[in-house]
Amino acid sequence: MMKYDVVIIGSGPGGYVSAIRFAQLGFKTAIIEKYDTLGGTCLNVGCIPSKALLDSSEHYFNAKHNFTKHGIELDNLKANLEQMIQRKADVVAQTCAGVSYLMDKNKIDVHTGLGSFVDATHVKVVNDKGEETVLEAKNIIIATGSKPNYFPGMEPDKDRIITSTEALVLKEIPKRLIVIGGGVIGLELGSVYARLGTEVEVLEFADSIIPTMDRSLGKELTKVLKKEGFKFHLKTKVQKVENTGNGVRVTALNKKDEEVVLEGDYCLVAVGRKPYTAGLGLENAGVKVTDRGMVETNDHLQTNIPNIFAIGDVVKGAMLAHKAEEEGTYVAEFLAGQKPHIDYNLIPGVVYTWPEVAAVGQTEEQLKAAGVKYKVGSFPFKALGRARASMDVMGFVKILADEATDEVLGVHMIGARAADMIMEAVTAMEFRASAEDISRISHPHPTFTEAVREAAMAATDNRPIHL
Repeated sequence: MMKYDVVIIGSGPGGYVSAIRFAQLGFKTAIIEKYDTLGGTCLNVGCIPSKALLDSSEHYFNAKHNFTKHGIELDNLKANLEQMIQRKADVVAQTCAGVSYLMDKNKIDVHTGLGSFVDATHVKVVNDKGEETVLEAKNIIIATGSKPNYFPGMEPDKDRIITSTEALVLKEIPKRLIVIGGGVIGLELGSVYARLGTEVEVLEFADSIIPTMDRSLGKELTKVLKKEGFKFHLKTKVQKVENTGNGVRVTALNKKDEEVVLEGDYCLVAVGRKPYTAGLGLENAGVKVTDRGMVETNDHLQTNIPNIFAIGDVVKGAMLAHKAEEEGTYVAEFLAGQKPHIDYNLIPGVVYTWPEVAAVGQTEEQLKAAGVKYKVGSFPFKALGRARASMDVMGFVKILADEATDEVLGVHMIGARAADMIMEAVTAMEFRASAEDISRISHPHPTFTEAVREAAMAATDNRPIHL
C-alpha cells in the first residue's frame, strides 16, 4: 500500500494547483485522475478549448466584416471548422502536457483511474483494465469538479441535443443553433458559431442574459449580440426538446404563457453545471453532502470528517477555475500551519464574448437590496482614442463606490480586453482603494484602461475628462 501525506482526487485547476502547492510545502503528494489526460474539464473540454475556438471564430469574423475598413482585402474567404477544431485540440494537448510536466517537476505521483473512498484515510483507484490500487493518506482533497446540468425534458443525447462538450467538436457549422441558457457557456459557444454564420436563438428563463451579473452588463451585451444576429427569448420556459432525426424541435412557453416552437440543427443545453461526485463513495468515509449534491464544508473547506477537504465546483460558490485554484492553495497552506485567506467577494467573473464582460464585487442590484448608499461612475469606450483606433468602441466601465467613504464596492465592464482589465479593479479593491485613489493613478495613453480612470473620476465627483 502506498502512503501519502495528501491524496487529491481530480486534476482540474483546483486539484493540480493544490497538488503543486502541497508539494512545494513539503507534503508527499499524489493526484488521481480518471481520464488519460490531466487538467480536468477546464483544460480538456471547458475554458481552454472554448477560448481557442472563440479566438479562431473572432479572427474569421473580423476578416469578413472589419478587415476592409483597415485596408485589408481578401478574396474567397471561408471558415474551415475542421482546422479550427484541430488547432483547438493542439492547444489542449500542449496545455495538458504542461500540467504533466509540472507533476513530474514537483515529484507528484499521478494515479490514473477512478478514485473512490474505502474509508476516511484510504482511497481505491481502479484503472481502465480493472486493476485496483489502494492509497493511504493523512489528508484527502475532493476536487472532482462538475458536469453539465439539465432539467427534465431537455436531456442531452449528445447527437442533436448537445452539451458544451459536444459543441466543441461539431463536424459542421450549423445553419441554426438553439441555445437553452443565456449564461456564460451558452453565450460563449453561441458566439463561436454565430461568427461563422450560424443563426443563433437563445432561450433564457430569467428576464436578462447573464442574469447573475450587473443588469447594465446584460443589457449592453444583448445589444451587441443582436447586432451579430443573435435572437433572444427571455422569460421563456423550455418544456421539451426533441431530436427529429436531422434536427431538433424545442417547445417552450413565453412570458405570456403562449407555446413557442423553435426548430434548428442542434440544441445546446447550457443551463449551468452541477457538482460531480458520482462513484466517489463519499458514504464510505462519512462525508456529508447537500440535497443538491454539494459537499458540505466549513470556512476552512474542511468537511465533517476533519482530514477530508473539498474545493472547486463540488462546494458552494461560483464554479470558476480560478476560484478552485485559490481554494486548492488555501487548503495546502492551511494544513501547513499558515494563515491563508480568500475574499470571495473579490473573485472576478468573466464572459469571453467580444466584447468581453468582466466584473468584481457587488452589483448595483445587490447594493440596493442591502440598503447601501452608493455612487456610480461610468465611462463609454467610444470616447477613447485607443478604442476608435482599433474599432472596439462598444461597451463601458462602471464603478460603484460607497457614498460616504468613496471605497470601491464593485466594478463592472463590457468592452475589448475587459478580461485582463478587471485585474486593476481586483487589485484596487484588495487594498480597499477609493474611487479617488484610482482616479489619481496615471494610466498610459492611449489604452483601454483609461476608461477605468475616467469612470473613477465620474464616481469621485462627476469630473471625467473626455466625456
